[in-house]
Amino acid sequence: MKVLVIGGGAREHALCRSLSLDPDVSALYCAPGNAGIAEVAELYPVDALDGAAVAALATELGAGLVVVGPEAPLVAGVADAVRAAGIPVFGPSAEAALLEGSKAFAKDVMAAAGVPTARSYVCTTPEEVDEALDAFGAPYVVKDDGLAAGKGVVVTADLAAARAHALGCDRVVIEEFLDGPEVSLFAITDGVTVLPLQPAQDFKRALDGDEGPNTGGMGAYSPLPWADPKLVDEVMASVLQPTVDELRRRGTPFSGLLYAGLAITSRGVRVIEFNARFGDPETQVVLARLRTPLASVLLGAATGTLHTEPPLNWHEDAAVTVVIASHNYPETPRTGDPIGGLAEVAAEDAPEAYVLHAGTRREGDAVVSAGGRVLSVTATGSDLAQARERAYKAVGRIRLDGSQHRTDIAAKAAEGR
Repeated sequence: MKVLVIGGGAREHALCRSLSLDPDVSALYCAPGNAGIAEVAELYPVDALDGAAVAALATELGAGLVVVGPEAPLVAGVADAVRAAGIPVFGPSAEAALLEGSKAFAKDVMAAAGVPTARSYVCTTPEEVDEALDAFGAPYVVKDDGLAAGKGVVVTADLAAARAHALGCDRVVIEEFLDGPEVSLFAITDGVTVLPLQPAQDFKRALDGDEGPNTGGMGAYSPLPWADPKLVDEVMASVLQPTVDELRRRGTPFSGLLYAGLAITSRGVRVIEFNARFGDPETQVVLARLRTPLASVLLGAATGTLHTEPPLNWHEDAAVTVVIASHNYPETPRTGDPIGGLAEVAAEDAPEAYVLHAGTRREGDAVVSAGGRVLSVTATGSDLAQARERAYKAVGRIRLDGSQHRTDIAAKAAEGR
């Protein structure tokens, strides 16, 4: 089949890489893509938020499947436009994507479905904000109700900072702090059948030791040697299936990728948030471990035939990804800097380690930075220690002026802590 992927980040590069290795994929396109994706897919310019333009491009290309990567096009209804054109699309409708587009909506769905999550208040006035902050106390968890590119959440012990963030949002969700480690669990679903992937853990803070501001994610690893072996089954039964069933009951079935951000608390698993698409950078490590060809699974979700797919097959290997970010990220990042070392990684470290492009573009013969998170250096190994060693060896070959990366991705897990 011919597949069109919408987006241009490292998540889309990971998806395109997996699809390019799938023997069922006869042609692979990406719009708008980036400098790295251009090596495995044919790129086309498109406004990813314009559903009519995406549907027209998919029709022109004769695509048998469209995969919508980022959240903003999903919330904008791009998947609806492609479906209306009669083309199978992997990604939820705008109504179902509200699970990510509105945290208040997600809380309402979870309450109806009996899904365990943090107690919360939805606030629209300064008075409501003050009451909620006082009710929960520090540490304060303040979430912009809408999409904020991974930067809409503040967790702080500073009351003034929490209040300032809340007052900067039109509508805000303030909730109790959840203790315990965080886990990301993806599931592919056609609105009825739910197929869980392997769990991963990502690192949101910019600096080592989980210091610094929240980011879109600075690295990830999978599997989680410290997690309960029954975790996936438990989350399927208490979170993923009930949520999919509730959305179907409401007449807004969710098909695509349901991402549960979880806290493993002292009182059990709790949902921190839902996303309506593959997470970045967790996708990079999860797909690195997936042995099953990807296209037929995504098509099954898009066409309501997921129940006919065999169980997913996984490599025993571990995977680690380290994000290389530009100068000053997550504030206003510097762009346009040339990137060196990509050919060296390809020559010296592949196939165990490879570079997925996030914010890059080509200028003549050079690849330059074009965003805050620039590259995801991903590696596999027999265990986390080996995967981590390979990833950081490859990171050491990359040259990008002023760049930054965390040095402790998967360090504790690799040491058995």
